[in-house]
Amino acid sequence: MSTVSLRKDHDLIEKVIKSMEVTLQLLKNGKTIPESILLPVIDFSKNFTNVCHHGKEEESLFPALERAGMPRNMGPIAVMLMEHQMTRQIAEKMEKSAKEYLETGSSVKIMSDIREYIEHVSAHLWKENNRLFLMAEMRLQGNSDQVSNSINEVEKLKLEKLGKNRTDYEHLVNQLETDVSKII
Repeated sequence: MSTVSLRKDHDLIEKVIKSMEVTLQLLKNGKTIPESILLPVIDFSKNFTNVCHHGKEEESLFPALERAGMPRNMGPIAVMLMEHQMTRQIAEKMEKSAKEYLETGSSVKIMSDIREYIEHVSAHLWKENNRLFLMAEMRLQGNSDQVSNSINEVEKLKLEKLGKNRTDYEHLVNQLETDVSKII
């Protein structure tokens, strides 16, 4: 299946979303969230999700779907591209509000941005897992190895450009889960 790597990304992203949900609840309860939790969430959101994962879809999966007859300017690909842009914008807002929170202790903006990110990305992942990827697997059956290789190559290049690899982000996610659980 050509979407295996992308589904693995979604598993990591969903773990970060769960950590963000706990972080949001802790902020609501007046707990202080340290830089060691906020900055990895920002790094993961901006770099793994937006650069690596979305890059794999935008530079490999979507072009393969286009070649298989799915239009880019309307339908599922157009919606996903629009939502990827929204995810980038929310992540940028979240980075600014995290810096503000760390400087001032005011949690109103970071709470709003985290909530918006959780809601948006959760809905987006659902659409991809339950709609787009099913369509992709049907349309790309004959090319799944080629598409998978292309996706893996894009991941490698994107992460190398960031000076990281997949294991770095898997470790970041596991460490984030551990660190968040210590605050509870």
